[in-house]
Amino acid sequence: MAVVLKGDKEIENIPSIKRKALRINLNENIYGTFAEIGAGQETVRNFFRAGGASGTIAKAMSAYDKDFSDAIYGIESDNRYVTQPRLERMLSHEIELIEDRISRNKHPDKLFFSYANTVATIDFAKKFKGHGWVGVKFQLDPLEDYNEIVLHIRFKQTDARLQQETLGVLGVNLIYGAFYMNDRPKELLKSFYDNLDQDQIEIDMVNFSGSRFMYVDNRLMSLQLVKNEMTDAVMFGPDGNNLLPAQVLYKKNILTLRGSFRPVTKVNMDMFEKAQELFLKEKTVKEDNATFIFEITLANLRSEGEINERDFLDRAELLCSLGQNVMITNFQEYYRLVEYFAEFTKARMALAMGVYNLVQIFDEKYYRHLSGGILEAFGKLFFKDLKIYLYPLKDEESGEYITSETLKVHPRMKELYKFFKYNGKMLDIKDYDPEILDIFSRKVLQMIADGEEGWEEMLPKGISDIIVEHRLFGYSRRRFAKQN
Repeated sequence: MAVVLKGDKEIENIPSIKRKALRINLNENIYGTFAEIGAGQETVRNFFRAGGASGTIAKAMSAYDKDFSDAIYGIESDNRYVTQPRLERMLSHEIELIEDRISRNKHPDKLFFSYANTVATIDFAKKFKGHGWVGVKFQLDPLEDYNEIVLHIRFKQTDARLQQETLGVLGVNLIYGAFYMNDRPKELLKSFYDNLDQDQIEIDMVNFSGSRFMYVDNRLMSLQLVKNEMTDAVMFGPDGNNLLPAQVLYKKNILTLRGSFRPVTKVNMDMFEKAQELFLKEKTVKEDNATFIFEITLANLRSEGEINERDFLDRAELLCSLGQNVMITNFQEYYRLVEYFAEFTKARMALAMGVYNLVQIFDEKYYRHLSGGILEAFGKLFFKDLKIYLYPLKDEESGEYITSETLKVHPRMKELYKFFKYNGKMLDIKDYDPEILDIFSRKVLQMIADGEEGWEEMLPKGISDIIVEHRLFGYSRRRFAKQN
């Protein structure tokens, strides 16, 4: 057992990679294949070195040559090799082979598996650090169908040999977790970093599927990746399946709306729809190249203390029902979010926000950790091809509508504000619906909790029905029936 000290936390006993591989090898029923493309055969090497591998490893292969790989697995429509479809094709092909070649009558208790990875390590110029897809398809009962765990990784190390070794450790952790930790998916997820440091590798997407994972919500697994600091941002689509941010954002025009969406209100949707109209009118934006994202920060999810997973899933359920892509990030400051987007695109980006959020952007306290303070943050924020679409705020006392023209910032920020305002970086949303500006998520949430009437009219069409049907945000039919 390896003794590991993580920060100020208590010492944890984690099995070494050799011990994990040996336990797999000594299980007489676990039997499968290894197909590794792009970074050697580092995972299977750990099983060979551990000893007793003859009863576990049916085949180990590495089809490095593209023509040879295509001859085995077929040609991808996009002619790419380091992709999720390629990984899925590898896993399915190898399982079909083992099922075809090994007699179930002769081996009725065997639990077949296929492990595969397709990766690109760091290039010679060291400009591209590399990334890859890793997965395992496995049985937990010979009479059951297969389960699958697929994840995407981004290398952080700047040496190809070290990246290969890291991949080998991750592979053992994945196979071990699949067989021995499948009933504890959150712990299984954490175990991917056993005997690894977080500065070695980033995991920015994971999907669980199969009968043993029917109860696993992949959106919740996405949240765990950010919560456990395995990555800074994750995405999932309207169908609830996790998406790879790099694929969704690559060379795209990106419009983002940040909020709590607890629950999503008519104001949220009016802000988004009006910003979307302005965005698509931009000369440098093409509709077929635009992607739209509803973003929730980890800080927002923690606003009332520990993250409430049920509350998170309630928000996700509503946004998915509206057909939206949802992103969870660890970027409290907007400039960090824009920097993240800029890793994948140089195209026009835009942020839709309310006046309150803009006021926070001009608050110096959020930038004290930067040596250049707020000027450094604004340089990172507006150096990119970025625009802000500002949604007005109705002053509760005066009834006035606060826009970029009437907004008052701290005297020290006045000139900085003018500079960005009058350089075309900010644009007011003018055709808003004034009848809904009194709607706030926190007010709706309180009305639901107190059993008050009228909250349904504050939400987009169909959203209140979902809240009632699924009893989201603590909705109680019994409480409402009693009051009525």
